[in-house]
Parts: sequence; structure tokens; C-alpha cells
Amino acid sequence: MTLPFIPETLGAWDSLALAVLLAGWWITGFAVEHPPKSRPSVSVIMAGYRRNWLREFVTRSPRIFDANVIDSLRQGTAFFASTCMIAIGGGVALIGNSSRLEGLAQDLTLQAEGVVLELKIILVIAFLANALLKFVWAHRLFGYCAILMAAVPNDPNDPDAFHRADQAAQVNIFAARSFNRGLRAIYFALAALGWIIGPAALIIASLITAIVLIRREFASQSRAVMLAQGPDAMPD
Repeated sequence: MTLPFIPETLGAWDSLALAVLLAGWWITGFAVEHPPKSRPSVSVIMAGYRRNWLREFVTRSPRIFDANVIDSLRQGTAFFASTCMIAIGGGVALIGNSSRLEGLAQDLTLQAEGVVLELKIILVIAFLANALLKFVWAHRLFGYCAILMAAVPNDPNDPDAFHRADQAAQVNIFAARSFNRGLRAIYFALAALGWIIGPAALIIASLITAIVLIRREFASQSRAVMLAQGPDAMPD
């Protein structure tokens, strides 16, 4: 018996492994973006720093440093977007050559029909496509943020100065959220590759990926540094 949304060509273990992967992806994203107030994630902490950055931006002159920062964010987003496009192209080419998929299964001593292997590759491509869309939107939002930043008055006494800075900060936060979603999709695309070996490998890879992401957001040294109050509180 398979899950309702799983093709009948997959067995029960494959269905379970796929469900674990999708659940891990969704739960990780929800936990990172909606953490408890008592223990914010790195993404939430960085959102506060982004607001602080744009408020400091009002009084900074010249603003070359800020222009360089927003440009580096756009370049990083464009790099990941182009990487996803290349990976998607490679996956589509692999699906188009079923003999290579069957040869791969034989090399791994696996018993799987070509259509099942194609579904496994399509899963990886689906995650990469999701990541690509997130990166493209993040790139556009960082562009919007740059324009909003250019519209922020350089006079802190201007009534629109801090209001526009807050608007730019909010768009910057939206862009970062989309960028982080793209990164998580890439992480789980890598986990999805474990399905080529088998459902057990997919379950293990999904759990490891979720644990790594949760640890980096809630128990990493970088998070401790961000939360440190004063030089005496800095972690060793």
C-alpha cells in the first residue's frame, strides 16, 4: 500500500521515506521561520540586525559600504540561481538517457525499474527548481531593497528618513527569507539523492539534513556570538 499522493510504482518503504523527506523539509522550514520567542533562530536574529543596519544607514555618509553589502548579497543570490540552473539541466539530461539510469542502478547493485529511478531524479530536480525560484525572487527583492535604500534621505531629521529605512529593511528581510528557503531546498535536494541507494538511505539522509539545519539555526557558535551582550559574554 502506498500513500495517496505517491505513485503506485513505489513500495511502502519508498512511500514512507518520501514522506519523511517532505515532512523534514516542511518542519525544518516552519521551525526556523516561526521559532519560540524564548529561543529565536539565526534567521530571526539576523532579521533584527538587518533592521539595525538600515537604521544606521540613515546617518551614514558616504554610503559606499552599504552599496557594497547589498551588491554582494545580490551576487551571492545570482550565483546560487545559476548553479541550480546548471544542476537542473544535468538532471533533465540524465532523465532523457534512461540507459545511463539503468547502468547506474546496476553499478550500485540495486534492483529498480527505470521509471522508479526517473522518479527519484525528478524529486531532486523538483527541489532544485524550488530553490531556483526562491533565489530568483530573492535576487529581485534585493534589487527592490537597493532602490528603497537609494530613496532614504540622508538627513535623520527628515520625517521620511526612518520610515523609508524600515521599509527597505522589511524588503531586505523578505529577500533573505526567500534566499534561506532556497538554501534549504538545496540541502534537501542533496538528501533526496540518497533515494537512489534506497529508502533507508533517504530516511537517514533526510533526518541528518534536518538535524544539521536545526542545529545551525538554534545551537551553533555563530548564533551564540550574535546573541552575546558585551565582550565579556563572547563564547570561546
